[in-house]
This record gives sequence, structure tokens and C-alpha cells, in this order.
Amino acid sequence: MAEFKYTNVEREMEVYGFDAVVKSHCRMCHGGCGVLVYTKDGKVAKIAGDPDCPINHGTLCSKGLASTQLAYHPDRLTYPVRRIGPKGSGKWERISWDEALDTIAGRMLDYKDRFGAESIVLGYGTGRENEAVIYRFANLLGTPNVLTAGHFCYGPRIATSIITCGSNPIVDYENNPKCIMVWGNNLTISNPDCYKGEPFSNSLNAGARLIVVDPRLTRLAARADVWLPLRPGTDTALALGMLNVIVTENLFDQEFVAGHVYGWEQFVERVNEYPLDKVAEITWLPRDKIKQAARLFATTRPAAIQWGVAIEQQINCADNNRALMALMGITGNIDAKGGQVLFNSPKINNVGKFGAHRMLPHQQAEKRLGGDRFRLAGNFAIINPKCVWDAILDEKPYPVKMLFFISSNPVLSRANAREVYRALEKVEFMAVADFFLTPTAELADIVLPAATWLEMDYIGDFWKRHGYLLPRRKVIQVGECRSDHEMLNDLGHRAGQGEHWWDEFEGGLDYILEPLGMTWQDFKKMDYIRGQVKYQKYKDRGFSTPTKKFELYSTLLENWGYDPLPQYREAPESPLSTPELYKQYPYILISGRRLPGFFHTENRQLSWIRELHPDPVVEIHPETAQKEGIQDGDWVIIESARGNVRQRAKLFGGMDPRVISAEHGWWFPENKDPGHGWDESNINILTDNAYESCDPAMGATSVRTLLCKVYPEKSSDAKVGDEVVK
Repeated sequence: MAEFKYTNVEREMEVYGFDAVVKSHCRMCHGGCGVLVYTKDGKVAKIAGDPDCPINHGTLCSKGLASTQLAYHPDRLTYPVRRIGPKGSGKWERISWDEALDTIAGRMLDYKDRFGAESIVLGYGTGRENEAVIYRFANLLGTPNVLTAGHFCYGPRIATSIITCGSNPIVDYENNPKCIMVWGNNLTISNPDCYKGEPFSNSLNAGARLIVVDPRLTRLAARADVWLPLRPGTDTALALGMLNVIVTENLFDQEFVAGHVYGWEQFVERVNEYPLDKVAEITWLPRDKIKQAARLFATTRPAAIQWGVAIEQQINCADNNRALMALMGITGNIDAKGGQVLFNSPKINNVGKFGAHRMLPHQQAEKRLGGDRFRLAGNFAIINPKCVWDAILDEKPYPVKMLFFISSNPVLSRANAREVYRALEKVEFMAVADFFLTPTAELADIVLPAATWLEMDYIGDFWKRHGYLLPRRKVIQVGECRSDHEMLNDLGHRAGQGEHWWDEFEGGLDYILEPLGMTWQDFKKMDYIRGQVKYQKYKDRGFSTPTKKFELYSTLLENWGYDPLPQYREAPESPLSTPELYKQYPYILISGRRLPGFFHTENRQLSWIRELHPDPVVEIHPETAQKEGIQDGDWVIIESARGNVRQRAKLFGGMDPRVISAEHGWWFPENKDPGHGWDESNINILTDNAYESCDPAMGATSVRTLLCKVYPEKSSDAKVGDEVVK
């Protein structure tokens, strides 16, 4: 075990009577934070940030602090259960792990034999670092269908950055950018993949200029040199307008463009289609503000863009990402110290190799649901969720008979929630692994008790692009809970894949570390490992793209039949694209703003977290509230063309009166009825998942921008959750 440099650890152990302290690595959200876990009488007594950790330097958010409440929650599932009676009945019986895994494996082999392996879909959500082991199991089974958040969360960033410059460009906060543009991100709250709010805040304190692109006046926006409160869904138009300024005013890095860019002439023609007058009209932003931001970013070096998932959950998903990478690239901030760096990972067997992607037979890969339509997603083994629901409900292009969801709650987290619910009701067999009997788990046939990060050994962050590996050390055992990695390792043996798995999953950890010449037992004695840090690597070897250059004009997208240059598409529902609908639903609804304590649909059982935020909240501008007869704190109805839900109104003047901002992921574990009120405040009752509303290459569902109306609950005779409201 690594030695502690801080004497206060020993002092706290003596004062409070702790028995031991273990260094580990939190995974209550996107991960990365080093922690000190204090134990007493074999249980976790306290969790604190680890000052030695290079990711968080001792800081820790409310989710990490509340990990103990999750691990020991009285409602937590601690043994496998099998449903008794119809789906959603809420009746379960305890079974053994052997019976549970034997049943699941037996069903898989039966469906594979009768309908093909593609009839089985595995799925996972955000936050457990289980993607590599899930893909390994799926690929060895022969199913190309793994349902993830990757079609509209982080996956698009990886997919588009690989085809543009070879890897995901990460902000080099360690070397303090002189200008930071935060775009659709609130990282001091969300701590997104590869980032924590602390180093960003340190860069601001060191004097970085700040540009914030966000429809809402966040704390970051209030601190910004330039705040751009754009019309929701118009990010790509704004980025192309800023690129227009940089190109026409010759503010780009001419040496980089001349020597390392592919498609410059065509790119210039495209950005010339977005003059500032046009962009200002589209985005609701003054042209002078757009020009000010473009000039500040292009002339203050090094500069970096901190972008978030909000720009990926819309029809412009892939082009949003590509336009922002164009801003990084042509200003000379790609792979630059203090800019956006293509960090090297340590020499390990990475996610791609561990996931056994090359072991999926080609004829099976060709059967991937939606792969012929969303080819960028399909190239990275990502599928659009509606393809799965259609295959269950309509059995097209073939029937899906079985689902196995791990750490996923799609009834709350996916668009068009009622369609999701119908599909999960109909599917012949479903297994779920999770901490609690969630609304999704209640529709399952078997539910497995998953382990928290406190209950597993693992190599943390080995799939990320910031270059670090950190050991997650097991501290406790709760009931019969098992990590996702352990349960799939065991299931692999039962499903006929035994030669590709290990007697114990520690062998899998050894496999990951094998190229480094070490084992898990070696690594767990260390604080972390970091890959070699080197800047401007492209000068020696080019970029890892087909042309070996930074591709503003994507040769791969062209080969797949898509526009090789970024373009702007109007949102599927907006004042411009659907003017008649806008008359009936006169507000633009944005959804999914991040909250400090919740992680998507998780943590609403935890008292420390829920006390901070007891109710679902919709933000409404005071002018709009007055117009609609709404008082601060009222329960209101939010309605779209697909249904309605209720949330509590909070008057907020920090956005345009034409915009409404609602929260996502809401259900009520305290409601002990089956379903736990999943359709009461679930914003995805309102969202749409029609194929024509999705990003054409990535399949990203447009859940962040739609049209709605809002009114006091007391004035409505409609039942909350109605599918169609007249």
C-alpha cells in the first residue's frame, strides 16, 4: 500500500478511533477522484478526498461524500431475486447466484440457437466503468447489439475526434490555458468525463479569460468575460459563425493550417455560408458579441474548449463536435501545451483490445441494429435505442427476445419513455443488475445485486483519454453484491466462453496491465500510473487519420455517404422548423441541467443528497411566470406534443423568457407503489426519439431542445403523464 504523506491521516485515525484507511478511487459519477476511505469495525466510517491524487488534489463532491449512504442503504438489493407474477407487480423471491446466472446463461444460449445471437441485447448506463467487460461478453457471444448512452453522451466525442484528429483532445489545465471557452458544460458541478472542476477553477484563478456558451446564466457564465446565451439548439451555427470571423480576419494559425490540415479550401467555402448577420438571426445573439468571443479565443493562446454533453444530445451532435474541434485546430491549440492535448495512455491492453471487438464475426457485425443508417455510430459499435425498441415491438429488422441491462435505467434516461416502457413490458426475458429495484428493474425477470465502487478491485479510468490509471481497491463487502466484472466473468464461463475469461476476475486486471510488465497486486501498491506526456506529436508522425492530417473535411464521413464538412441543421421542433406547433407550444424546453448530488437517475434515495434537492424543478423566467399565472414554488404542468409531467416552478431571470429549463432523471423511490412514480415528473415523457429527429451519422437523440407549454397544475384537468393532451 502506498505510504501516506499527510500526518493528519494518522491523527484522525487516533482521534476518531478508525481501524484503517484505504486509498481508492471514487466512481459515484464520471470517476477520477482519489479518496481516503476510513473504516471502523469492518465498515466505512468516513470518506475524504486524497490530497496525493493528481486528478482532484483532495477535493471531493457531495456524491463521493454520500457513498457510504449508498453502500449501506436499507433498501439496497443485496442478493439476487426472481420476479413472481406479472411485470411491474413488485413481488420477488430470493434466489442464489448460481440459479440466477444459470438461468440467464440458459436463456441466452436458447435465444442464440433459435433466433441468432443478435436477438440478445446487452446494455449499460453511465458511470460504472464496465463497458470493456460488457463488450467482451457481447462480442464473444456473437451479438453486435450493445445499448449504451454512447449515441448521445461522450461516445460522439470519441467517434468524431478519432475521425478528425485521431484521439479525444483533452484540456491541459495542468499548464493553465490563457483562455477557456466553456460550451454547454457546467463542469464545477458535473465533473464530466476526464475532468474535475478543481483544476479548471485553478486556471481561472491564475488569470485565464473565460467565454461561456450557455442559454442559462450559470455561475460560470456570471464570471465570464463573454457570455453567449444562444438560442437552444443553435450551437453549430454559432461555432461556424465564429469560424467565419477567424477565417475572414486571418486570425488562424497559418503554419498549422498550411502544414497539417486537410480540406482547407472546402472548409473556407463552408464557413463563408455563415456570415455574422445570418448567425446572429439564428442564435438570438448580437453579432458584435459573436465577433468579440471569436477574436478573444483566436488571439489568446494557449486556449482550450471545455465542451459538454448538452451539445451532443441534439440533431447536430456530430457536427457540433466537429465544429468545436475545428476551432481548436485552426487556432493552433491542438496538442499544444496549455491547449487541447492528445494525451498518451500508459502501455496497456486498452478497452478496444479487452472488449474483444475483433472477435465479433464480420457477418454478425453486419447485423448491428441501425448500423446501416447511423454509420458513424455503427463504426464504433454504438446503436440508437429506438432500433432496439422497434426490434422488440415490431420485430423489425429481426426480433429482439432478451435484454440484459447493467447499471442502466432507460425508462427514465431514454427519449420517448412510454415507448421504452412498452418495449420492456413486451420483451420475452430481461435481466438487470443494479443497486436498487428501479422502475426499469421492476420490469425484469431476474435482478442481480451490483457492487458499489467501495466493493471492488479495479483499474480506474483506463478507458479515458487523460493518460492516468488509478487503482480502485476493495474496502468492504455488502451482502452478496458482486461487481459487474465478476458477474460477467462468471456468466462467460456458463455461456460457453470460458477459454476467454479467468478463474477470478483479478486475472482480467492482470491482462490489462500485462504490457507494463506488472500485475494487479503490483499496481495496487502504487498511487497511479501516467502515460508519457508529449506535445505536438503530429509534427513527427502526423495525426491518426486516413490522410495523416487534421481533417476539417472528413474522408471517412464522405466514404460513408455523409457531408464531409460540418453544417447547421435546425432543431426538429423550433420556432423556425415547426411554426404551427410553436403556436400551440410557445416555449423552447431545454432539459437535463446538472445538479450537484444526482447522477442522472441515481441517488434520489440518499438522504444527504435528497435534502439538498427534494423536488424536481423547472426554471421559468419571471416574465413568463407572470404571463402564465405561475408563482415561485408552484407545481406546474409541462406539456409537449407527446404528453405532460409535473415539476415545481423556480423563477429564474438568467435566461430568455422564451426558454424553459427542466430537470431529467426524476422518479420517487419513497413512493412504494410499483413504478415509483416513474411517469410523474420524468421529462423523457415529453421527448421524441423519431429517427428523422436524430443526428444522421451518430444517431444521437434530440432530448435537449423541444417545444412545450407550461401552466399551473391547479388549472389543469389533465392527468399527469397523459400520453396525448388535448
